[in-house]
Amino acid sequence: MEAFNFMQCLGPDMSIKILMCLDDPSDLVRVSSVSTSWRHFVIENGLCKKLCLKMYPELVGVSHVIEANNVIEPAEFELNNSIEWPCLKRDHRIYAFLARGFDSFMRRDCLFEAICASSTDNYPEESIQNTLEPSDSVDNRVSYWSSEGESNPVVPETLLYKLTSNLCVITEIHVQPFQAFFQFGFPIYSAKAVRFRMGHPKYPMDSQDEATSESSGHGFADKFVWTYTSPEFPMVQENCLQKFKLPEPAICIGGILLVELLGRVQRQEMDGLYYICIAHVQVVGRPLSPTFDVEILDSSGKCNLKYYPEAGYCWSPTKSGEACVNNPSRFRMFTASIRGWEQMILNTLLGAGVGVTAGDGAEDAAGAGAGAGADSDSELIA
Repeated sequence: MEAFNFMQCLGPDMSIKILMCLDDPSDLVRVSSVSTSWRHFVIENGLCKKLCLKMYPELVGVSHVIEANNVIEPAEFELNNSIEWPCLKRDHRIYAFLARGFDSFMRRDCLFEAICASSTDNYPEESIQNTLEPSDSVDNRVSYWSSEGESNPVVPETLLYKLTSNLCVITEIHVQPFQAFFQFGFPIYSAKAVRFRMGHPKYPMDSQDEATSESSGHGFADKFVWTYTSPEFPMVQENCLQKFKLPEPAICIGGILLVELLGRVQRQEMDGLYYICIAHVQVVGRPLSPTFDVEILDSSGKCNLKYYPEAGYCWSPTKSGEACVNNPSRFRMFTASIRGWEQMILNTLLGAGVGVTAGDGAEDAAGAGAGAGADSDSELIA
C-alpha cells in the first residue's frame, strides 16, 4: 500500500504555510529526511532560507551565498532535475547550518574594539577605550569615558564599537554609568535612556582614520547603514551594570554597534554643565565567525553570505575578568552532552559527519553543527 503524502493533497502553498510554523531548524531538517519528495519540496522552495528570514529579518539584504572551496558538480538525475538543483542544495545546506548556528550558548565577549565617541572631555584619560574594561578602576586610577559638558540636557552622545565578528547574534547589551567618587556628593553621570543600532559602514573603513577619530562629532553615525534599531530603554541613575535585553535576538550584519545615550541627568557642580560618563559596555551575543562571514556589496546594504565549512567555530578569547562560563555544574555538563548527541544526529542528517568528539565541552557541542559540512549526493541534505 502506497504511503499517503499530505503535501500532494494540500498543495504547495498550504504545505509551505504549515512547514513555516516550525520554529526549530532541526525540525525542518527532519522533514526533509522523511522521503525523497519531501526533501525535494523543502529544497526547491528554499524553506531553510525562509526560516532564517523569519527568525532574523535583517538577512533580507543577502543577495547570494558563497561556499568556500565548493565546486558545483553536474546535477544528478532526480525527480526535479535542473541545472539549478546543485545551487538549491548548496543554499539549503548553508542556510540550514546558519539557522543551527543561531541556537547555541551566548557569550559576553562580542566587543572587539572601541572605534570613537561623539565627544570626549579629556582625551586620552577619559577615552572610550576605557569602557572595554570591566572595572571602573584600573592600575589604581579611575577608568571611564566622559562626554563634553553641555548646558542643554537634551543633547545626546554616541559610542561606536566594532564587534568580534561581521556576523553576530546579539541578545543583550549592558551599560554601566560612572559614579565620580572623587567629586562632592558622589554624583552618577548616567543618561536618561539608551538605544542601540547595528549595521555596517557605507564605505570601507580606513584603519588610520579609525585610530585618529577618537571624537568624530555627532555626524559620524551617518557614515553607516543601520540594519537594526532597538527601542529606547530607560536608564536608572545607579552605579551598576544595567542589562538591556532586546525584544528579540538581533543579527548584526557588518559588525558595527552604536550605543546612543539619550538625555543627561547629572550636572557637574564645578562648571554647571551636564555630562554623561560610562564605565563599562558589554555585549552578550553569539559570533558566527569564522564559519560564516559577510561581504558588503554596496551602500544599500546588499551583501554576500560566505560559508567556510572547514573553518569550524573558534570562540574569540575572553578579555581578562570576562569568563563566560564559570565552572559548569554536573547538570550543565550532562545537558551539554545531550545536546552533543543531538548535534551528531543533526550532522548526520545534513551530511556533515560526526561533529563532536569525546571530551568536547559545552561550547563545542553547541557550535559543532555549523562548523562542518561535506557535500555528498547520496546524503539527505547535502
